[in-house]
Amino acid sequence: MQLTPEQEAIGKHNFGQAVGVERREFLKSTASAGVGLGALYFGYEKLQGEPVRTAFIGTGDEGNVLINEHPTAYMDIVAIADLRPANQKRTFTGSHPVARRGLNKVLGRAKADEVKVFKNHKELLAQKDELGLEAVVIAVPLNQHAPVAIECMEAGLHVLCEKLMAKTVTECKKMIRLAESKDLKLAVGHQRHYSVLYSNAAHLTSTGVLGDIKFIRAQWHRNNSFPGSDAWQKWNKSHKTDRELLEKMEKDGSLKELGYETARKLIDWRLYSETGGGLMAELGSHQLDAASIFLGKVHPIAVQGYGGKNFFGIDGVGPESAQKDTRDIDDQIFVTFEFPGSQYAQNERDISVVTYSSMNTNRWEPYGEAVFGSRATLVMKTEKEALLYKEASKASPGGIEQRIWAIEGTGGGAALDSYETSAPAVAADSGPAESVSRGYREEMEHFCYCIRTGRNELRCDGRVAMADAIMALTGNLAMQYKKRIEFKDTWFDPDSDDAPETDEQVTA
Repeated sequence: MQLTPEQEAIGKHNFGQAVGVERREFLKSTASAGVGLGALYFGYEKLQGEPVRTAFIGTGDEGNVLINEHPTAYMDIVAIADLRPANQKRTFTGSHPVARRGLNKVLGRAKADEVKVFKNHKELLAQKDELGLEAVVIAVPLNQHAPVAIECMEAGLHVLCEKLMAKTVTECKKMIRLAESKDLKLAVGHQRHYSVLYSNAAHLTSTGVLGDIKFIRAQWHRNNSFPGSDAWQKWNKSHKTDRELLEKMEKDGSLKELGYETARKLIDWRLYSETGGGLMAELGSHQLDAASIFLGKVHPIAVQGYGGKNFFGIDGVGPESAQKDTRDIDDQIFVTFEFPGSQYAQNERDISVVTYSSMNTNRWEPYGEAVFGSRATLVMKTEKEALLYKEASKASPGGIEQRIWAIEGTGGGAALDSYETSAPAVAADSGPAESVSRGYREEMEHFCYCIRTGRNELRCDGRVAMADAIMALTGNLAMQYKKRIEFKDTWFDPDSDDAPETDEQVTA
């Protein structure tokens, strides 16, 4: 839905009013200061002792975003490891003035010069003792999340792994079991668990302000139909020296030893099912994670959907570059999840539906989630804005032109009242600041805090992250086998060997 600037301003005002003055003012003041919100907002103290000595394994786009956001008071980057010389270089020099500034600017040149550089994680682990290494952050292609994380934990290191947790649920369970057996911290980078904006939104859904949630619509639409427009297609844009080095490694077999069949599948790893998990794993996992949070972190009941390669590689459709594209992941996906409603235990007809769509040929709507409740609608937009609109009732009107304020409900809980206006909301009442953190810094802060204190308080540990992986990977299986798949409780149990990819219900 496309809203006017005035309607968006009303929605932001409404969200700010509903979350309460104390939450709203905290969010605005801390976000405008440009600092991590975790220690203050999520209730853990400033780190006592030395920052955790950490290495980053994988310094591509996402790895360098994390390096850019790493909390220097909690984390001391002592080394990096990456197969590609160009990635190693830009880790220091930067490649974006805001999102990837580089260690020379983040730390200062003198401190950055102390960071050791390794060609791969195996060479890094061989020198872990000399480095005094305590933890790693892993941001490599998906098919290597579990193998690299397991090697690091076997070496006694705490792990923060980028999402999706692993390529299979079986791998997720191996990671959890190893971490718990060695008393190591295993965190996974679903940053919405550390987003103050999403925390405030989840507060509204948990306190019943939205009423009964029967439908959540999530989407991440893009248009990559124009030549050169697909950010996941990096081969032709990558540095010549990277391609030459990786092709040499491909020929001598050393690349395969590190988990990659070809140089191209390493660089364009998101485009191949062998190395990545497609649109569901890379984009949809974020939003199914959010939907689960809004519904109380419940596990889904079933999933079905359609996925297809409907644009890239089809003769006579789109530009010639699209027809020659060699990707094998779907370029359009549409899935429907069934979740238990709040009264499901008493009545199995109480179902909440979550739909997710991602496409490559139209980006009309911004990515985000819309949560449809019986009393109000919540719109989460690009992880930066939250808009709230009240449903009409006998007592008061509702809709996108209505400004609202929170009042105490007759049952002691929150309720909403409204009045009609077509004017923009007052700036001071417009809700959270635009610069609110997306949660990267907070997840790394808390990871280091839990390492130092020994506390088992990670908001997205292996067990939580495995549930997100199960949703995304089972969604892929539902599209692959073209069937409705019912989730099993044993899939979510790390102590059970059951997994959707090996379940006869799924694969038969």
